[in-house]
Amino acid sequence: MYDVVLLTLAPGEDDAAGCGAGGECCSVGGATGRTGCGDSPRVPVLSCADALTARGARVETVTARSNAEIDEVLARLDGPPRPDGLDWPDADGKTRLIVATASDAQLRAVIRRMVRRYAPPPSRRPADLADNRTLPDLPPVGILPLEPTRPAPAPDRPRDLAGQLGLPREPEAVAAAVLDGRVRRLDLLRTDGGSVTLDGALLGAANEAGQPLAWRGRVEVDDTVLSTGDEPLLACVIGNAGGYAELPDLRLLSTPDPTDGRVEVAVAVPVVVRSRWGRRKARLEVRRTRGRAVAVNPRDPEVPFLDDGVTATLTRKRSWWIEPGAWAVYDG
Repeated sequence: MYDVVLLTLAPGEDDAAGCGAGGECCSVGGATGRTGCGDSPRVPVLSCADALTARGARVETVTARSNAEIDEVLARLDGPPRPDGLDWPDADGKTRLIVATASDAQLRAVIRRMVRRYAPPPSRRPADLADNRTLPDLPPVGILPLEPTRPAPAPDRPRDLAGQLGLPREPEAVAAAVLDGRVRRLDLLRTDGGSVTLDGALLGAANEAGQPLAWRGRVEVDDTVLSTGDEPLLACVIGNAGGYAELPDLRLLSTPDPTDGRVEVAVAVPVVVRSRWGRRKARLEVRRTRGRAVAVNPRDPEVPFLDDGVTATLTRKRSWWIEPGAWAVYDG
């Protein structure tokens, strides 16, 4: 039978590492994120633990307050020592991990630590690593959403990643998926800033009325240039799964697929056209393409963006690249 770790993230003292105020744990996501904080496990966690125990699993609940405590949990997923000394996941291990998430940002925090643990430095790249990858297959995780089931996203709020992927949400169903379900491998976006993107990133901001604000930047996907940086942009979406794909009354990404090995990128450009009567009319032009990697070089001093729900500011060139099938979830 399996050992199952139920991991919940809580605020810690190491803010800069991503698990304190302003980081990627409970402090992310406003009031919703904070409801998961504290020392006592929430009801969905206890219900999931009971369901696992009833099936004979050995269960431990862990609340991590820092990256170091997340790393302690992830170390249980290590495989046997390798001759090259690299940390490597155990493909046949009997320990399984469930991440109880109040936001996609919390899930990203865990996967980011996985990447930092298992991605070898370029100077020590092993021969058994796939040519199109910079890291091995990461261990699968179960996702336990801490929010109740929502049949559809609210108009002003995107559905979470578990909802987009159609994963089980109820504690008992999550427990069954981890013990009996299939492993579903998904693409991962790595960034040159040392982070990861599971779902997507939206670059740009809006005013108090919700209207997008124009900014400038060069956007290129592989050899395709979507914007040279000389024209205003209202938004740029970098999509891996399906989130952050819409502006009011305008869909930016067409059919983002987290298993196709490609990143989909779209920019919204305001243009002026003339009608057949000679009248000038403004409209939004959407340019889309897919590829292996995307680079955004801002021309403005600061460009706000959301990456898996985490707010940040782009001040220099940033690149994302796809790692096909690098991470995985337990599916029902």
